[in-house]
Amino acid sequence: MSLAEITETMRGRVGADAGLGKSVKFDFGDEGVVRIDDKSSPAVVDNQDLPVDCTVKVSMSDFLDIAEGKTNPQMAFMMGKLKVEGDMSVALQLGKVLG
Repeated sequence: MSLAEITETMRGRVGADAGLGKSVKFDFGDEGVVRIDDKSSPAVVDNQDLPVDCTVKVSMSDFLDIAEGKTNPQMAFMMGKLKVEGDMSVALQLGKVLG
C-alpha cells in the first residue's frame, strides 16, 4: 500500500470528525507522513509535515500490520517498533481511527 492509499483510507475512516479534538501525525520516515488535524471541522487528513499534538513514528510495514490487526499496537510500542512523541492520550485514542 502506498502513502497516497494510506492517506485516502484514513480520510475515509476519519470523515468530518475523528473524535480526537487534536492533531496527530504518522511519521513513516523517508516514506512520508500522514497528518490528521481534528482541531477544526471538518477534520483534515493530508501529507503535510507540520507540528502536531502527537507524532507516531513507525515504519510503513509495521503500521500496515497494526492497521490490519496482525500486530498489537501495545506490543509494537513495547518492542520499539512504534514510538510516540508528544501527547500520549492522543495515541491512546487512535483505535477509533485505525478501526
